[in-house]
Amino acid sequence: MIIINHIGIYGICIRDNKLLCIKKGRGPYKNRFDLPGGSQKENEGLTETLVREFQEETGYHIKGYRDCRAYDVFVEESNRTVHHIMVFYNIDINLEQQDTILEKLEEELNDSSGIYWIDLEELDIKNSSPLILKLKQELSNDKDVLEKVVYKNWEIL
Repeated sequence: MIIINHIGIYGICIRDNKLLCIKKGRGPYKNRFDLPGGSQKENEGLTETLVREFQEETGYHIKGYRDCRAYDVFVEESNRTVHHIMVFYNIDINLEQQDTILEKLEEELNDSSGIYWIDLEELDIKNSSPLILKLKQELSNDKDVLEKVVYKNWEIL
């Protein structure tokens, strides 16, 4: 089986028990809620990636970030396993300052098909990516949050 390593940097914004999510438009998390963020470009630092990806996917500018932490999961699909390494930051945004047109670079596809404020209680394995599931594990103070999670036979919706 092919194993692919993927590292992504993600912003977490929670207001009134609602999480700012994107809906994935493609990839293994297609049609699921996910955290805004993504992959680094060459010579780009973690926080530079965070700010760029968050703005591209949500239109919001990050005012501040804190509490960096990293987790990983293994997502087994039919012919490959993705080792998804995720770096999380808690972020602050100004809700009044959102770009009306989400930035789409010609050489890149923005895989977000929209942004949503979703009540944390509504997010589960039926509608969310492993990133959100890991965040929920963290928020519940699960003592095993740092341990590896394997999603066998991951279903692409």
